[in-house]
Amino acid sequence: MRATKAIIHLDNLKHNIEEIKRFLKPQVKLCIPVKADAYGHGALQVAIAAIKAGAHALAVASIQEGVELRNAGIVCPIMSLSLPTLAELDEILLNNIEPLVMDSEFISALNERAYRLNTIGRVHLKIDTGMNRIGCAPEQATDLALQIADSQYLELAGIATHFAVADSYTQEDIRFTHEQIRSFTNAVHTITAHSIRCPCVHAANSGAILNYPEAHFDMVRPGILVYGYLPSAQSKKQKIQLRPTMSLVTQVVLIKNIKKGNSVSYGCRWTASENTYIGTLPIGYADGLSRLLTGKLKVKIGGEFYPIVGTICMDQCMVDLGPTLRIHRWDEVEIFGCSEKSNTAETLAEQAQTIPYEIISNINKRVPRVYFE
Repeated sequence: MRATKAIIHLDNLKHNIEEIKRFLKPQVKLCIPVKADAYGHGALQVAIAAIKAGAHALAVASIQEGVELRNAGIVCPIMSLSLPTLAELDEILLNNIEPLVMDSEFISALNERAYRLNTIGRVHLKIDTGMNRIGCAPEQATDLALQIADSQYLELAGIATHFAVADSYTQEDIRFTHEQIRSFTNAVHTITAHSIRCPCVHAANSGAILNYPEAHFDMVRPGILVYGYLPSAQSKKQKIQLRPTMSLVTQVVLIKNIKKGNSVSYGCRWTASENTYIGTLPIGYADGLSRLLTGKLKVKIGGEFYPIVGTICMDQCMVDLGPTLRIHRWDEVEIFGCSEKSNTAETLAEQAQTIPYEIISNINKRVPRVYFE
């Protein structure tokens, strides 16, 4: 196995799901997003662990992701959160994937294809309450729900929306989220007033789970919380004890002594200020270690932190081990981990000026995943 690997702690994932449940009423269901290969953790393994931990449904971002789960034997409801194409209608219906729908044209096309395949398609009506990404306008929702109800080969499985700033604590964003909740609730009430049955109303992402219990409805869709991180730094005021689910490790594969004044890596951006030892690590930006971390990241070796020096390369990077060598070739290197004394994906996100979602989901598939229960 490669020296560079991602260690996935499924026990921590199960712990996080139990922590999320503390914020929910017993009847509220969990839909666990496993899109983007479960945020880089491995969709199938996370799906199995999540179902064992009580998940009712899974969410993917593409039909292909859903098909792969079905082919692997997953039978629970799978919802697709992104817009499919007309070319994917057969895969949606034959694999019992539940897409979001938001316009009359697609609803008609899906119903027609379901008729030809002699099957029933379960769909979720997506209402745009302010995200302005996908979804129908609230005033269009009832007509579309009636169209679904009148479609012989479609079944309304749910009504959904998505929050834009539910993880923010500014007064302006709180007002915005309350307005989204109000708009969505009114639309749902108008639909049900037409005697349209809706088994599941769902809206809450990680931020809304923590901050807006009135938005939990019938089901919630926690994303980053499941993988051990808060949706924003401001969320730390919430009393939820999360455990990161991924560690990224590698090894020192070469140590060489360089003289004062010698440079390291592309662009000669770092020059040794003294005689020192440089360790080479077989991990680079093609593995998901962003070049934006050049000159910022320190990694843990033997309980101590050492700086990455020089430009991070596609497949390798270098670490300054100092003038007195205490590290050995083949020692393990922790890029980020799960303990309080480790870097976490949040540490790297702050240094790269991004979010933990991007750090963990960018770990390339060529990096082996090793699972621990």
